[in-house]
Amino acid sequence: MNALIRFSNFIGNTFAVWVILFAALAFALPGGFTWISPYINLLLGIIMFGMGLTLKFKDFKQVITAPKEVITLVVAQYTIMPLIALGLVYLFQLPAEIAIGVILVGCSPGGTSSNVMTFLAKGNMALSVTATSVTTLLAPVITPALTLFLASAWLPVSFSAMFISIIQIVLIPIALGVAVQYLLGTKVDKAVGILPLISVLGIIGVITAVVSNNVENIITSGLLIFAVVILHNLLGYLVGFLLGKVLRFDLRDTKTLSIEVGMQNSGLAATLAATHFSPVAAVPGALFSVWHNISGSLAANWLNRIGKKKQADKKEGMAREKLKEVNQSEV
Repeated sequence: MNALIRFSNFIGNTFAVWVILFAALAFALPGGFTWISPYINLLLGIIMFGMGLTLKFKDFKQVITAPKEVITLVVAQYTIMPLIALGLVYLFQLPAEIAIGVILVGCSPGGTSSNVMTFLAKGNMALSVTATSVTTLLAPVITPALTLFLASAWLPVSFSAMFISIIQIVLIPIALGVAVQYLLGTKVDKAVGILPLISVLGIIGVITAVVSNNVENIITSGLLIFAVVILHNLLGYLVGFLLGKVLRFDLRDTKTLSIEVGMQNSGLAATLAATHFSPVAAVPGALFSVWHNISGSLAANWLNRIGKKKQADKKEGMAREKLKEVNQSEV
């Protein structure tokens, strides 16, 4: 079991590599992955069940102890990315099916990958976990409502159908996971150790299913969609970081806000797009899943360096002050 847990952690730590590798394989050999399509909802449900297993009531204490930060992250998640998505759709004059896929990514809750990137960036892990959990629990109402409001100009959007889908593939699995964790307590700890492996396999399944069924669409529109996905993600990081500065959050919370805003549950977006719209509408979500794990690692590394530089500058300033005091005393 310990060997499996170590392997699971290795797979989780090299997540981006496996996502890129299998996305490329699905593009080159689509016939080997198209059979996964009927199981997309199930795969995402398993990932959400795993998320529920890791949640404890203490994870939500930040809602009480730091309501300003949590509320800010939740509001930012459901305003910044949807508005950026809408702006990009108009800027690039995207076709209807691609447009709705981009908007779905923007209207999705925070992704669990953001928790890992926040840890690597030396951000506020407790705040990250709380914000991701809260936005996910609100998703059944807010995601379809925002999609209806922003995307109905391109294609018909059914709030009720999307609401039921998110309840089935997000809320119920999370609730079951929380219930199992509450009832079994420490007995599930070892199972939690293999969750990174399960999550990676689930996301890879969703991505390969979407990519393998959209090879021609990716060939014809892939560069345009990828450019939009990159801009969407990077602008999310930037606006989130600047918002933290404007609101005078400390550096740890500012890092967390930047990462939480920029990283989405794009697996959910791809699943909803494939279920309620068309295969091509799922492509932005699939490409976002590939890209944001790469950019998230780079952003976490850069944000971590900012923290180290600030600490170094602070120590240097203190040393100068001390030296100044010594010189004055000698005079």
